[in-house]
Amino acid sequence: MTSPNTMKAAILDKAGAPLQLTDIPRPRPVAGQVLVRIKASAVNPLDLKIAKGEAAHARHPFPAILGIDMAGIVEELGPGVTQFSIGDEVYGMTGGVGGHQGTLAEFIAADAHLLALKPSRLSMREAAALPLVFITAWEGLVDRATLRAGQKLLVHGGAGGVGQMAIQIGRALGADVFATGAAKDRAYIESRGARFIDYSSTSVADYVAAHTAGRGFDVIYDTVGGAVLDASFNAVTRFGHVVSALGWGTHALAPLSFRAASYSGVFTLLPLLTGEGRAHHGEILRMATKLAEAGKLVPKLDSRHFTFADVNEAHDALRTQAAAGKIVIEM
Repeated sequence: MTSPNTMKAAILDKAGAPLQLTDIPRPRPVAGQVLVRIKASAVNPLDLKIAKGEAAHARHPFPAILGIDMAGIVEELGPGVTQFSIGDEVYGMTGGVGGHQGTLAEFIAADAHLLALKPSRLSMREAAALPLVFITAWEGLVDRATLRAGQKLLVHGGAGGVGQMAIQIGRALGADVFATGAAKDRAYIESRGARFIDYSSTSVADYVAAHTAGRGFDVIYDTVGGAVLDASFNAVTRFGHVVSALGWGTHALAPLSFRAASYSGVFTLLPLLTGEGRAHHGEILRMATKLAEAGKLVPKLDSRHFTFADVNEAHDALRTQAAAGKIVIEM
């Protein structure tokens, strides 16, 4: 049994090694932090890249505690924290990069600015699935592209984690939403309220002609990168806006320039890595809570239930692409 001064955490000693459950000192919240008893921790593709030593941009040294997203219960308040009370159910994107303790642990001392009250109509599992993907989608659509009601929004990769959030945010804001995906994803994409485009059988010219009368989409959110981002530059309207969460390659900007359109990149890790903008992440999650409480935001979870003891199996399920939704580990 864990003592009051220790906690269990999943430790990654080096790249490629399995995670090991270990007893380590329990953190104590300093000024501006809250101690949260973690109830659920989501698994993200970035966790797997860090575990393989392939995510230099995440700046997370070994030995490491992985895990970016969590939901849990406030146990203790650090000096100066007034926005939360002991016993509050909260969620957030709180660590797992930049040398900050991740969420694969029983407790975390988290910056209070990064947290929001958990939606009451969502379970801990559901809430833990939201922060990274919702914040990434919101930053692109709202902060960068200022998506408005009546605009035509195209989401590339609509069945993915960020893509499904972008569809639901777009619908909540009153946009006319379209999303690309594989044929197997059609039912899910349409169930979220977007018009489906089969990327494998429909050319850019054809879907631009069919859905915008050749004009192009007002806002395009690319969650795929590479050639899909290049295609986005040819599918956006004049004075439109292309946003990408994976704009890491080399791209020709001429199609975008000739349309006098704009491009924005999204790098959601910056507040955790630099300390700048953390309060805005909490603000974004408060918007997520409002949408979820209104029934306008529903995460897609894998049906399997993983416990802390199953952490390596949970990572394997995502690694082998066997998941049918977000994988969440329950503590």
